[in-house]
Amino acid sequence: MAVVRLLHDWMKNPDIGERIVPIAPDEYRTFGMDSMFPSAKVYNPGGQQYDPVDRKLLLSYKESAQGQMLHEGISEAGAMASATAAGSAYSTHGEHMIPFYIFYSMFGFQRTGDSIWAMADQLARGFLIGATAGRTTLTGEGLQHADGHSPLIAATNPAVVHYDPAFAYEVSRIMQSGLERMYGADAENVIFYITVYNEPVSMPAEPADVDAEGILKGMHRVSTAEGEGPRVQLLGSGVGYPRVADAARILSEEWGVRADTRSVTSWNELARDAIAAEEHNLLNPGEAKRTSYVTDKLTGAPGPVVAVSDFMRAVPLQIARWVPGDYRVLGADGFGFADTRPAARRFFHIDAQCVVVQGAAGARRRRRAPGREGRRGRREVPHRRSDGRPRRGPRGGDA
Repeated sequence: MAVVRLLHDWMKNPDIGERIVPIAPDEYRTFGMDSMFPSAKVYNPGGQQYDPVDRKLLLSYKESAQGQMLHEGISEAGAMASATAAGSAYSTHGEHMIPFYIFYSMFGFQRTGDSIWAMADQLARGFLIGATAGRTTLTGEGLQHADGHSPLIAATNPAVVHYDPAFAYEVSRIMQSGLERMYGADAENVIFYITVYNEPVSMPAEPADVDAEGILKGMHRVSTAEGEGPRVQLLGSGVGYPRVADAARILSEEWGVRADTRSVTSWNELARDAIAAEEHNLLNPGEAKRTSYVTDKLTGAPGPVVAVSDFMRAVPLQIARWVPGDYRVLGADGFGFADTRPAARRFFHIDAQCVVVQGAAGARRRRRAPGREGRRGRREVPHRRSDGRPRRGPRGGDA
């Protein structure tokens, strides 16, 4: 909804509104975009020639020769062709257009990855919105929607900038960055790919001290734990972050482990930054060595690092080489799982309780480490809760 609301506001903007091209192969209503029907209308060169079945509804389906929304039917190939045409209009027609191609996540890079490569090859620009993203967010419509790997396919395309935001304020920052990078004074030939979800998650206001640079670089700190005790660093992306937040609470209340949390907005961009740093060091041996952004931010952070994503493990493992210390990854590998979201997340071991187990195991490993640090850790990780009762293992799902 954050993406749709922002898009709706942009379409009303007098400077860029008429240049925005919403594109959907199907399901404008599913994406919450039916509020645009009365004003933007669906493009049909012949106008509306029939009475839609929802004609009595306030937000009924409307077509017009002046319509702004492109509804391609169930044709991802047709939608990609429209996105490419709109995204390259600046060079073919001398007019900048801003395509927003919104699709069920699996039906983007999985189904039309070659067409997206061709779009990049034509130096087209625009936004690709992978809706209902992740392996466990749309479990009721079959495994065809259980997308756990699109970010990996996106990583193979040099022009695609992928983000997996967890908060509405991150979406706003990312979309603004995309607008500036693709249509600003120093425009780049890139494509912004944003994976979003359809879960009812409460969205906080943007903090006054938000790390705007970190959001765009790929990772920023959301919370810092208070108090004494063993510590762990929790990283979560997209819909995985709420489970990280729950895990941090459980670790503190039931295990006496303090967890700092970070939202990873882009595993891909963190990996590309790290690769670029290594490339610079290779080509400039006489200059000061560059370090990656993720290494800079995690160096000195106490405790193991646990990462969780609704995508397969290979996505957060992209940055493993540059994470200092013990790095543990949870992800949704394999095909999807047709059950409730909590059940699917327990099946893939990516729910809050599984994050707790990894975090506690990492803290325990540190206390068992040899030497002075290990001895100190053994004293810091108690076997009983702060109220004196024995510890119990994780229970239930994250429902």
